Amino acid sequence: MENSALPNLSILVPVYNEREVLPLAFERISQVMAATGLSYEVVFVDDGSRDGSSLYLVQLASEHANICSVQLSRNFGKEAAMSAGLHYCRGEATVILDADLQDPPELIGQMVEAWRAGADVVAMRRKNRLGETWPKRASAHVYYRVLNYLSDINIPADIGDFRLISARVVKALCALPERVRYMKGLFAWVGYPTTVIDYVRDPRAAGQTKWNYFRLLAFAWEGICAFSVRPLRWVSGVGLLSALAGLVYGAVIVLEALVMGNPVPGYPSLIAFIIFLGGTQLIATGILGEYVGKTYLESKQRPVFLVERVVRSEASSAS
Repeated sequence: MENSALPNLSILVPVYNEREVLPLAFERISQVMAATGLSYEVVFVDDGSRDGSSLYLVQLASEHANICSVQLSRNFGKEAAMSAGLHYCRGEATVILDADLQDPPELIGQMVEAWRAGADVVAMRRKNRLGETWPKRASAHVYYRVLNYLSDINIPADIGDFRLISARVVKALCALPERVRYMKGLFAWVGYPTTVIDYVRDPRAAGQTKWNYFRLLAFAWEGICAFSVRPLRWVSGVGLLSALAGLVYGAVIVLEALVMGNPVPGYPSLIAFIIFLGGTQLIATGILGEYVGKTYLESKQRPVFLVERVVRSEASSAS
């Protein structure tokens, strides 16, 4: 591929502490792309790794003209790393691929065929998730359906970040100004013709997952808040029901006092009701705080990511 020529395909690989699997990922991607006959580039985005991944990627980019190493100044998170990588992808289409090889690069050929048939987005739907525990599979199954039910747009179930997007989709995503980015939702929000392909997700090729249950839960809540205001409406509904229940209960107390002459009836139930209302108010305040906090983050207009340097051997320079 000549320096002046743009590649047919860009492959975006976010990386965070994946030194163990990177050589295998590079080898498999290279073999797959050689078989397609397409010109291509691989854009590795190092998201503040501390295990030597960044040094390996710099060396890789220095030795191979079709490799680009984008190093962020610190760990910003996978959503920010993907957003950063999209700014450096120059291909007619871009494939987003995890470095752990759970999403097989061998499926890129099918994705390219669907793209050439007219799809701007080729989304890969997980038919099975090998190597994952059943609680994780079950929670993921439930989460995607809850998210789609709550969301104001249709976010397809069981579809992660593994997908092909055309250059105009990349351009649309890069133009979005929001700071709190939930990429699965943004992929759906931009629209454009979409094709879905089912596949079996492989176990990790090497290394350890960076996602524990607490991080997954926080990420799930991030997605719900980013694309739905229904939790706020539900809390309002619960508050209205609680107020009505309190009104009815107060009327019952007054009637019992007038009819039966008992001035202090139902003391335990009254305490339970007060505790229930207090808990409901705290939950409502917490949910409201999540939305206010995201508005606060957006208002500061800090960049989603900061790039420390970019290495492309074809330019014979690092910036």
